[in-house]
Amino acid sequence: MRDLIIQHKIALINSLFILLIMGCGKLEKSSVAYKFWDSSLPIDERVNDLISHLTLDEKISMLDYHSVAIERLGIPQYNWWNEALHGVARAGVATVFPQPIGMAATFNSQLIHDIADVIATEGRAKYNAARANDNNGEQYMGLTYWSPNINIFRDPRWGRGQETYGEDPFLTTALGKAFVNGLQGSNSDYLKAAACAKHYVVHSGPEELRHVFNAEPSIKDFIETYLPAFEALVTEANVAGVMCAYNRTFNSPCCGSHYLLKDILRNQWGFKGYLVSDCWGLVDFHENHKVTSTAAESAALALNNTVNLNCGTVYRESLKTALLQNLVTEAAIDSALAPLLAVRFRLGLLDPFGKGPYDKIKPDVINCKTHQQLAYQAALQSIVLLKNNNNTLPLNPNIKKIAVSGPMAANSEVLLGNYHGVSKNLVTILEGVANAVNPGTMLQYRQGCLIDQPSQNPMNYAFDDFAYMDANIVVAGISGLLEGEEGESLLSKTKGDRFDLRLPQSQVDYIKELKTRSNKPLVLVLTAGSPIILDEVDEFVDAILLVWYPGEQGGNAVADIIFGKESPSGRLPISFPKSVDQLPDYHDYSMVDRTYRYATYDFLYPFGFGLSYTQFKYHNLVVEPIEMNLNQNAKVKVSITNTGNRKADEVVQLYLSNLNSKQRVPFQSLIGFKRISIDAGKTVQVEFDIATNNFETVFDNGSKAIEPGKFKVSIGGSSPVERSTQLGSTKPVSAILTLKTID
Repeated sequence: MRDLIIQHKIALINSLFILLIMGCGKLEKSSVAYKFWDSSLPIDERVNDLISHLTLDEKISMLDYHSVAIERLGIPQYNWWNEALHGVARAGVATVFPQPIGMAATFNSQLIHDIADVIATEGRAKYNAARANDNNGEQYMGLTYWSPNINIFRDPRWGRGQETYGEDPFLTTALGKAFVNGLQGSNSDYLKAAACAKHYVVHSGPEELRHVFNAEPSIKDFIETYLPAFEALVTEANVAGVMCAYNRTFNSPCCGSHYLLKDILRNQWGFKGYLVSDCWGLVDFHENHKVTSTAAESAALALNNTVNLNCGTVYRESLKTALLQNLVTEAAIDSALAPLLAVRFRLGLLDPFGKGPYDKIKPDVINCKTHQQLAYQAALQSIVLLKNNNNTLPLNPNIKKIAVSGPMAANSEVLLGNYHGVSKNLVTILEGVANAVNPGTMLQYRQGCLIDQPSQNPMNYAFDDFAYMDANIVVAGISGLLEGEEGESLLSKTKGDRFDLRLPQSQVDYIKELKTRSNKPLVLVLTAGSPIILDEVDEFVDAILLVWYPGEQGGNAVADIIFGKESPSGRLPISFPKSVDQLPDYHDYSMVDRTYRYATYDFLYPFGFGLSYTQFKYHNLVVEPIEMNLNQNAKVKVSITNTGNRKADEVVQLYLSNLNSKQRVPFQSLIGFKRISIDAGKTVQVEFDIATNNFETVFDNGSKAIEPGKFKVSIGGSSPVERSTQLGSTKPVSAILTLKTID
């Protein structure tokens, strides 16, 4: 009898425990005690116990991105679809950081880590508030973020390239790892938020054809360029999730490819996390790729290739049919569900509210002053000075008369990019300039021209009024209306891609006319998430600042650089072609003649390029040892002197070139970078370690080996190409290192 009383007490305690766990949930709770509610147990044990209590229908429902509540077990609903590309997105107020292509221009891994940590903090605050408001089961209100986008920006025509970290696999890997580590946190028991690497793999346009195209890179390019970031995020950053892409790669749908998902991701890399389809991607199997005939066959193809979660309706509507047709097994369904439940447990979503280390984060941190300052620093470090004839910039804030014009000057849309949150502190570029100039300055603003169409009115007061200014600032470029995801860009006739990379003609005409009427300095502030060919306006502008989509504090950051409070220090994470005619066919996924690593032509602006308001000199390069065996690492040291008259940041870039391989190898490859601050007249020494794997060659058959011979080591403030120096970049220093075979 005593044992029976104890059992009843335990059952009562557990039922109260479940009520406490669910917080504000409005579910009917069972009084039965379940092991999966015991947070002291190992996660695998909790996962297995929960699965053992689920019916088949309940299991299938939990493989859906909108996982419905299991009321009899006290399991709340959860929506896996959440976005956090550069701030918590689509979920109300949040700090809006620069678009990822702008974040990449900072060449600052620690900054990206800090941004991701802030995103996770605000995400937790929003989740906690939503839970208190009984709203935590809605889309975009959860903690599983489908970010970062680590696809290679292989072609500047791709509208979604703005979401990436650029064209280089090393830079993409470094920043992607930093983002994941910052977002997921360092707690050994709990994830602060769950990151997801997307879109796996070889997904980089054409946007209009993403549901039907077949990417067929060479196996060398596949392994050397397209895979490294994904591999590193899985094997080094322990990313919680991976999203497979819409397209086919090597003629198999990415979300149904045994080679991509089982052979590489699961078996070779050992990925134990959850794999999610891109949204409604499984429908493409039978409707567009035509590799299956029915939705049930599509469900089976994805599940049997370890896709755990379906963003869409195929699993929900057809997985049971696939089971009845013996296309899948219930054991496979159980295996697919286990990683999803593990993530929910690791996030603390099924623990008593208040137990987790992040449950006490309050809404007052959302878009707080500290986070706004981080957004400002990110925008500041992302801005790239492309041109500065006769030291036009910086302008004097005490200037007597200045005008701001252009379709992007007062446009808050260009601060945001895509996949963005909402901020109460958006500072447009016009507002930033107005904040920065002397109150005694006569400042005028007119839009001046339309984004991409001629003015209908033959009169334009801007030309007459602005002809007599001491300087003109024209804020031009493109926005998310002209580039982006297939359904986002409302002014795009090509579903977000840009097949004409030139500045819209309406803006070209305006800049030419304005400069023709005034011989005073004209500063072009350029907004964009991808390269813009500027040959038509280059001779008419005295300085060019590329500011990307700079986030909520973009206006203040731009103004502080224009008026010299800060020095520009951003570097290009993607090369700018001189003409679209230089580019290979958009449908060709070979890296031949793509990016700075393999292009045989000169760029308008090369990868890694960016000017400063001061000058740097690189000298005293030392490579130790200068001759080394294959089992050694090398150390590189260089001295950098700020020869100018103001303190500034420099982005030190280390490149390696294989001089002896008979294989097709990159002309140069970025293998290290550091952002440093140097006072005027001061010299600092920077060191890099070159690990053995940096010397690895990927052969045409996909194998890897280190080839003995000569390698060129180059260090400078840009990629080591002549075009960089022609444009005013610091001349790099270099040395020849010899790799010997082991005796």
